[in-house]
Amino acid sequence: MLNLLPKNFALPNGLPAHYFAQAEGLPQTDSKVNDVANDPVDAQEANGADSFEQHKPYKQHEQHEQQPTTWMLPPLVDLCARLREPGQQQNGTLQTEGQAARANGFLHVVMPPDTDPVLENGSLLKGLREKAWQDGGIHLHILGALSAGLKGERPANVAGLKQGGCIAVTNAGRPFDNDLVLLRTLEYAATFGLKVFFYPNEPSLSLGGVAHDGYIASFHGLQGIPWLAETVALSKQLLMVEETGIAAHFSQLTCKSSVYIMRLAKERGLPVTCDVAMHQLHLTDDSLEGFNAKAFVLPPLRSNTDQKALLKGLKEGTIDAICSHHEPLNSSAKKAPFAETTPGISNFDTFMALGCQLVRDEILTPAQLVEKICLNPARIAGIESFYQQQGGAIVVDSQLKWPVSEETMLSLGKNTPYLHKTLQGKVVETYFE
Repeated sequence: MLNLLPKNFALPNGLPAHYFAQAEGLPQTDSKVNDVANDPVDAQEANGADSFEQHKPYKQHEQHEQQPTTWMLPPLVDLCARLREPGQQQNGTLQTEGQAARANGFLHVVMPPDTDPVLENGSLLKGLREKAWQDGGIHLHILGALSAGLKGERPANVAGLKQGGCIAVTNAGRPFDNDLVLLRTLEYAATFGLKVFFYPNEPSLSLGGVAHDGYIASFHGLQGIPWLAETVALSKQLLMVEETGIAAHFSQLTCKSSVYIMRLAKERGLPVTCDVAMHQLHLTDDSLEGFNAKAFVLPPLRSNTDQKALLKGLKEGTIDAICSHHEPLNSSAKKAPFAETTPGISNFDTFMALGCQLVRDEILTPAQLVEKICLNPARIAGIESFYQQQGGAIVVDSQLKWPVSEETMLSLGKNTPYLHKTLQGKVVETYFE
């Protein structure tokens, strides 16, 4: 077994003793993983918790010892998932999506504020976090609303949100009335030392669009969303970051130009990070052929050229993290003409298999994958200390083949273009408190 746990990481007491024996002496192959802390953990004194046994028909305990492609990882950290509660429980709940996240290795999940009601009242955040833990067994980390009601007219009560425990603020991709309002709102948030999450999109360029503005959209008669909709917004937001000095994270980049712009911003020393959704690394707008609504997602799947640039940006380090962009939907949400369906892909169940594919394709090493889906997301979310103290471990069989079906998917949402396909790689055991 390849041990990819960071040093000085709290391990659960329920982790089988033979895992410690296999892990001893195995080097952690990446310096950033080693450098999370200074001293190694004494496995006999680790302050972990009892193992959390999920029912999985794919467990193969007796084979772990023979499989060099079995990995032990820290818990996954997701920088963007919509769990649908409060307000859209017909698509998912904190219980259904929390349990699906936990069984698939996610112990920490970041949720945007575009729920119903909008998450703009700091006094309500504690109850939501407690419910996520009680019902779903996950640590929920909440992004507060940057503007009141996400309407982009005036700042939200950022002071109250910070007091309520939000980790950052965002407008969740919703537009502002004008750029001056955005600038003043960022200046206000900066006074409280809060990070801002951006989902770059220029609404005047993307309004009404449902697919990448390219051949596939034209062939199917679908209104396109040009790559400029993302890069124009990204460029403007980066200039405002430079002006205000606020720390910023840019989520779900999709196109080649965005990777280039982010690279320049980092070279200039701006306090910025970025992520990409896992499906953007594996799918392109070719997946929309035949009006395949299961591949309808916003921001849209882009071209092959964009996908190659995303993979390159991930490999070279311009892109810091991979998020799930999990958006579960009920069975009727995709049963309409393409442009009238609801965008979104259910990603918790397929996330690890697609991560394992990145390793098989030699885009990332296993240790680099841990950086992108565990360590860097925890750092970006500002939860490093909490993450390390909570500890935990997951066991991944990177070669295990399994069928994606409505029965094998744990999320309430079965809306994935991978439905009825076979994927390789799965979380087979979780050891959380």
